[in-house]
Amino acid sequence: MSDDSLKTTPLHQAHLDAGAKMVPFAGYSMPVQYKDGVLKEHLWTRQSAGLFDVSHMGQARLRGVSPLSAFEEVTPGDFIGLKPGKQRYSVLLNKKGGIIDDLMAGRPDDDGLFVVVNGACKDNDFKVIDDELAGQVTIERLEDRALLALQGPEAAAVLAEHAPDAAKLAFMETAAMTAFGTGAIVSRSGYTGEDGYEISVPAAEAVRVWNTLLADERVRPVGLGARDSLRLEAGLPLYGHDLDETVSPIEAGLSFAVSKKRRDARDFPGAARIAKELTGELARKAVGLKVEGAPAREGAEIADAGGTVVGVVTSGGFSPTLGHPIALGFVPPALAAAGTELKVIVRGRPQAATVVPTPFVPHRYVRKV
Repeated sequence: MSDDSLKTTPLHQAHLDAGAKMVPFAGYSMPVQYKDGVLKEHLWTRQSAGLFDVSHMGQARLRGVSPLSAFEEVTPGDFIGLKPGKQRYSVLLNKKGGIIDDLMAGRPDDDGLFVVVNGACKDNDFKVIDDELAGQVTIERLEDRALLALQGPEAAAVLAEHAPDAAKLAFMETAAMTAFGTGAIVSRSGYTGEDGYEISVPAAEAVRVWNTLLADERVRPVGLGARDSLRLEAGLPLYGHDLDETVSPIEAGLSFAVSKKRRDARDFPGAARIAKELTGELARKAVGLKVEGAPAREGAEIADAGGTVVGVVTSGGFSPTLGHPIALGFVPPALAAAGTELKVIVRGRPQAATVVPTPFVPHRYVRKV
């Protein structure tokens, strides 16, 4: 894809002004790192507050007579029971129980359901929702809004100076509020494992909000490189790598996204397959791996102790926090227990790898305020 064909976010010039190295991502020109580099950006987010531009993601309002119940026709979550001020992680499923995309959906106010989906998938996601729920919901794509993520142990203190109501939120809560002198939708969650927020603001206000946050010495800009290493340490999947339309939420270790009510009702796409998998009838299971030697990247083969290939790495790299390589991948359930000794094939050579629990680095979400 040529640079001329790439889309840009409202913060594109701000990234260039900050010395960002830009790369193609999800059809957009996005910053992979700034002047400090990936390692320093990663560590800064863990110790202070990192600011991310995630405006490439798809934001939308789903409205209708009963948008919450309608949304249950394409997801396995309990959205009828979703209370005002709450948001939920879920997955958009195909008819075979495979994941079309993972997403966040919440009720920041009384205006239907506010949904955020992955940037590379958003056109297809909204088409699927529109096709499946035609006549029940209308979709307003919020193309005129930007999305920023402020992550790290200092994020709450920083944001409270510009959006006092944000301090009232706990993990997976959301609210429409005035922030930075404009109308914003703020949620408290994050893709780094750290406490943090996602801040949706009008696109016309994005640069002002971005610069206001960066004027605080506790905040530095962070690119896609550190975003990926942070989410890997947090054990969180990346769509198109750890998740795709062949992978079910149970295989991916996302069984929490299938609510008990929906499990009992079996009234979602692919319910028959997922019900079997919940009883243990799995062909593969996502695991975390501690890797010895060089990092095992996506596509590296995983072998058992005898050298037989049994799976594949879906995400992998060096963990700056832990000081050694880590990876996510799929293996047969019999080899998924913590402590299982395996091998990863890196540049044709087998290296030791051990199944370990995820997250690799403990989450620090604030569940109660």
